[in-house]
Amino acid sequence: MYDALLLLSFGGPEGPDDVMPFLANVTRGRNVPPERLEAVAAHYHHFGGSSPINEQNRALLAAIRAEFEAHGIELPVYWGNRNWTPYVADTVAAMAADGVRRALVFVTSAYASYSACRQYQDDLASAAAAIGAEAPALEKLRHFFDHPGFIEPQRDGVQAALTAIGPDRRGATRLVFVAHSIPTAMAERAGPSGGLYVAQLTAAAGLVAAAAPDIRWTLAYSSRSGPPTTPWLEPDVNDALRDIARDGAGDVIVVPLGFVSDHIEVRWDLDVEAAATAAEVGMRFHRTDPPAADPRFVAMVRELVVERLDPAAPRRALSALGPSHDICPQGCCLAAPPA
Repeated sequence: MYDALLLLSFGGPEGPDDVMPFLANVTRGRNVPPERLEAVAAHYHHFGGSSPINEQNRALLAAIRAEFEAHGIELPVYWGNRNWTPYVADTVAAMAADGVRRALVFVTSAYASYSACRQYQDDLASAAAAIGAEAPALEKLRHFFDHPGFIEPQRDGVQAALTAIGPDRRGATRLVFVAHSIPTAMAERAGPSGGLYVAQLTAAAGLVAAAAPDIRWTLAYSSRSGPPTTPWLEPDVNDALRDIARDGAGDVIVVPLGFVSDHIEVRWDLDVEAAATAAEVGMRFHRTDPPAADPRFVAMVRELVVERLDPAAPRRALSALGPSHDICPQGCCLAAPPA
């Protein structure tokens, strides 16, 4: 049925000279002011002009290949990015040249929304259209926000942070789950996936928080952009930190729930800005790691592939919202309507 797997991700710069071209790719067609690009570029330059995402994707790629080999899955695994090398269009062209005719696609985004799902689908369609009749059919694997392989590593991160905090401070500890903000018009867009982004995030946060049912938690957002007149999902993580500090929190565990691996949005927005906010309001800051190449997460990728190879295979999901659909319905995950 299938003859390859494509690992599809966002991409990121790998040196100072890559930063501005990368940001130009990310913001193409959005009329982002140059001063805004310079401000975001400074975040990358703070870390030497490099994002951790590509290196983490290389580790994930190697781990998936080893997992497939260990379980007798004879599918070559390719890697492509939306915004930086290896570009998805180049990877799909290489797949076609290798004779791939029908491939599954694992996208490093767990949730439903235009930017987290549909935009990747559009990238795949554009890559295939550029090749023509010889292009492979490309079928995205389902959303995995509530799969045990995504949830369990994050539960362990929360438990490890609580162990470090200790029992004496546990009662004044709070959990803050953080995801990338999107325009509210996009999050609420009518259609089969309307409201799913927030619903799936809320479900995932509840599943992770179940590891510590005595700890109060909240869902917050980071990395908003665009004009201030355009509403985006709130609260911002920094506002959420100030709120829980006023409520008596002494320690906060920040969980980057919306991210599969470290991005600059995690390293800067959380480790720099949110950590500074926590210090400002007198809270001790702890941050868990995304699943990245955790063996359970890698095994999850294999399970998602096996589901499609064998319709009788179990489809694991921990929430009432899952398991998600395999094929996106017509009109799913639309962009925000024009202002």
